[in-house]
Amino acid sequence: MTKDMTMGSPLRMILLFSVPVLLGNIFQQFYNMVDTIVVGQFLGKDALAGVGSTGAINFMIIGFCMGLANGFVIPVAQRYGAKDYKDMRRFVANSIWLTVFFAAIMSITVCILCRSVLIAMKTPADILDLAYDYIFIIFAGIPITLAYNLLTGIIRSLGDSKSPLIFLLMAAVANIGFDILSVTVLKLGVRGPAFATLLAQAFSVVLSLWCIKTKFPILKMEPGEWKLHGKHIGILCKMGIPMGLQYSITAIGSILLQSAVNSLGETYMAAVTAGSKVTQFLCCPFDAMGSTMATYCGQNVGAGRVDRIESGVKKCSMLGIAYAIIALIVIIPFGGEFSKLFIDGTQTEILDLAKQFLWLNVLFYIPLAFVNIIRFSIQGLGNSQLAVFAGVFEMIARGGVALGLVPAFGYVAVCLASPAAWVLADLFLFPAFFHSVKILKNRFPSS
Repeated sequence: MTKDMTMGSPLRMILLFSVPVLLGNIFQQFYNMVDTIVVGQFLGKDALAGVGSTGAINFMIIGFCMGLANGFVIPVAQRYGAKDYKDMRRFVANSIWLTVFFAAIMSITVCILCRSVLIAMKTPADILDLAYDYIFIIFAGIPITLAYNLLTGIIRSLGDSKSPLIFLLMAAVANIGFDILSVTVLKLGVRGPAFATLLAQAFSVVLSLWCIKTKFPILKMEPGEWKLHGKHIGILCKMGIPMGLQYSITAIGSILLQSAVNSLGETYMAAVTAGSKVTQFLCCPFDAMGSTMATYCGQNVGAGRVDRIESGVKKCSMLGIAYAIIALIVIIPFGGEFSKLFIDGTQTEILDLAKQFLWLNVLFYIPLAFVNIIRFSIQGLGNSQLAVFAGVFEMIARGGVALGLVPAFGYVAVCLASPAAWVLADLFLFPAFFHSVKILKNRFPSS
């Protein structure tokens, strides 16, 4: 079930690994999209705006969980690449203990604070309860979210990107069914899609545990490997916490931007929600490339193959540029049609605003491709601390637009906030990547 990415054609390895990840991302976005479609079509504009207004805080907290888990599995990939399986299992065991700790602390803390944060974000009073009902359930399920991301991350770190895809497909079907059932039959309102998301993730957790136990004998713990080790805990925290903070720091800018959008009113909030859902779907290939490069670079660092790292990043970057051009060609004529998935066709003002949001974002997809590919490559190299600064630059850009430009230029500034963040992040990421590679060449001079 494992796949060694330290040998063979880099492009072939990247494509073989990234295609299942891409399909998984698409289906994950698809069932997330179904959440929004069900809310928008069955519960109305206020419910859609309420759920949409939680996007930034959701990204800040759940993004931290994703980053934390993704960071925890980088040492696993590195030790697998080095063929040091005993140490690899120690990292797996200690990552599980750390995940339990962070899950308990985070779920309790954010559930207590989430309503106050929504109020501080200037969430309109008439949708505040809708926003709170949705996001409270999502945050209560943080232990499930962390477990899901850690277990699927461990499986991917060993080169298997197909099993998480299969689990996701099965979970997606369950999620979609419960989405519709919870809203139309059980009348749970916005709480229904939140419960559906957690149930789908819990299903994937069970499947991942079964897969690890039955199909990965390399992960079977030997005596003493379940013990806490200070050295391993330190390395895992050094990798995981910066990656989690990277998402959260980036999200601070998004929260400031969401607050600015909220001040424009529910029409603009609904347009941004619809546009953002379409862009999340369009960005799936970039996310897949990023996840692939984290594992690819991690394994090759463990094997000391710096030449393969440089070759792989170049080839993946060309794939990213090609997709960015294709996305632009597709979205210009069909952006408005995609938005109709979330907005009733009679609400022409919201549809036009959503289409504008899409056009201005897709124009900058090449910088976004580099953000994902280069940032995750740096993380796979073990320099998570450097990647944090990319999040700082994104935060500065979005925060600056929210505080300085939205009051002056309104909705157009909102549409250009993310493109500004991507460009500014790239200005840091490229030098950081070349610096990281230079260090590795000194460490492995014969590679």
